[in-house]
Amino acid sequence: MPHGTTVQMSPIRAAVPDDISESLEAEGKQYFVGTILVAPSGSGSGRQGDELDVIDGQQRMTTFFLILCALRRRFLNQPQQPMLESLLASSYTDIQGMTVSRMRLVPSYENAAELIDFLRAFDGSESDLSTSLEDKGFQRFGSAARIIEVFSGISEYLDHNFPEPADAARFWGHLANNVIFIQIQTDISSALKIFETINERGIGLNPMDLLKNLLFAQVKPDDFGKLKDKWKNITTPLEQNKQKPLRFLRYYVMANYRIRSTENKGVIREDQIYSWFTDKSNAALAGYSTKPFDFVDDVATNVDRYLSFHKGRNAQGATSTALSNLRHLTGSALTQHFVLLLAGARLHPANFEHLVGQIENFLFFYVFTRTSTKELEWILSACADELRDIAAIGDSSAQRAALNEFVDVRFQTTMTAKQDELRDALRRYRLGSIPKYRSRYLLARLTQHVDMAYAGVKTRGLLDPYMSLEIEHILPQTPHKDLLAEWRMNNSEDYPSYVNRLGNLTLLEKPHNIVAGNDVFEAKKALYTHSGNYLTRSIAQLSTVGKKTSVTALNAQLRQFDAWDAKSIDIRTELLIELALQIWNTHSDVS
Repeated sequence: MPHGTTVQMSPIRAAVPDDISESLEAEGKQYFVGTILVAPSGSGSGRQGDELDVIDGQQRMTTFFLILCALRRRFLNQPQQPMLESLLASSYTDIQGMTVSRMRLVPSYENAAELIDFLRAFDGSESDLSTSLEDKGFQRFGSAARIIEVFSGISEYLDHNFPEPADAARFWGHLANNVIFIQIQTDISSALKIFETINERGIGLNPMDLLKNLLFAQVKPDDFGKLKDKWKNITTPLEQNKQKPLRFLRYYVMANYRIRSTENKGVIREDQIYSWFTDKSNAALAGYSTKPFDFVDDVATNVDRYLSFHKGRNAQGATSTALSNLRHLTGSALTQHFVLLLAGARLHPANFEHLVGQIENFLFFYVFTRTSTKELEWILSACADELRDIAAIGDSSAQRAALNEFVDVRFQTTMTAKQDELRDALRRYRLGSIPKYRSRYLLARLTQHVDMAYAGVKTRGLLDPYMSLEIEHILPQTPHKDLLAEWRMNNSEDYPSYVNRLGNLTLLEKPHNIVAGNDVFEAKKALYTHSGNYLTRSIAQLSTVGKKTSVTALNAQLRQFDAWDAKSIDIRTELLIELALQIWNTHSDVS
């Protein structure tokens, strides 16, 4: 293990040394575990010049260091302990004549060095580890959590497979004498080239790791520390919020740069990200070779926006009603629209809010007509290029005018072409045919729209109150025998085929839903009239409020029912479909 090695470590994969222990049976033969690529550090402390930065092999080095930590604890007060201690840390005399101890492996990201040093000196039992970590204030997320997980896994593995002192000693002897690394040491620029070649020919790191090392090649060794600190502004927030770094990086590229690809129609795959950055023209476009720190700052800013959008907040961190509502449609499964959110992040806040509302309407068509993700990404990538130009317009009114034109051309044209497809999809819709949160979203949005029209309200609020309502089957799911017999007598259609159709569903407050149960329609109507939303109340009775009022206009689109049968469900399905086509439509307006 190189003396004083400084590790620029990627997230550790849980690696328990099964293959090493299996090689014990090979009668003392050496076992090769790969190459370690290092370069002299330009930012060492203490005895300057004898420290090495690990360019490739970071995970193996850290895992083996943790194996040594676990073995040291196993051999407390035994002859093996001093040797293990010397492999984990070294001492030297500083200029003041003081003895200074330092670890031989120093992770370079936040708090990891302190955590590794704690594990190196930890003498307690496995059951004491969690309490000791809490007492020391170590947080468990990201790479720190994985370090703890790997250390615990190794300790458990050794205790289980080598329970006796002689067994553990045999494992340690094999590890010390027969497990071989090959260390390649060169200058930083050559090391990064070798690193790239290793990753092209074998199992390498992902594009996020490759990009980080590409950036290290652009700065002087004295600036490595500064770059490491800035890089943490990208990786740490993503780890803390459990977001996939590669997904973010992919959306970042598509949102901020024009992708010159006729084959993929402006879409970049995760395995193409690193190649895109190393392309000469793209390198100049991104500017990371001439201004690497500015580039990292820009990526970090996009990380902040990306996470803010995930939390229902705009680029300035303010609560966004439109983003909160959009999340009810997309859930965590649909994320491709983040390309547009990032591309439009610089819009004036009111214009950004307007954009998000139009994105919601546009995505509704794609979700409910089950259009392929590939086709959706093609459209969004092309939209991102135009949206960046619109966001660059300084005047808010001029920006809104350009945005309205963009929405009309890019969104409304496509949605108009899909209207018949949406009608058919909603006619074929059955509760259970799509994730339930999207069924609830569909009913919630219909209900909210009707309430807004009933009250004459133009500005849409949060969808949350409607999402908490219960989905009520007007025709009950489990009917009494007399209801089922009546249905069979009066309807040729199969009862189960109608119970989950759109027209048979409405939203109802939970207590009402419980009372309604499986009662026949005549008994349910009285409950519906007490509902807090007009779409449900209108099933039983339409309100009359003067002439030529907003309620009068709304009633022309609704209908009250005296009986509930297959024909009634068909009628209500069609009126809800017409309401849907009014709701999920783009709306151009002025700021």
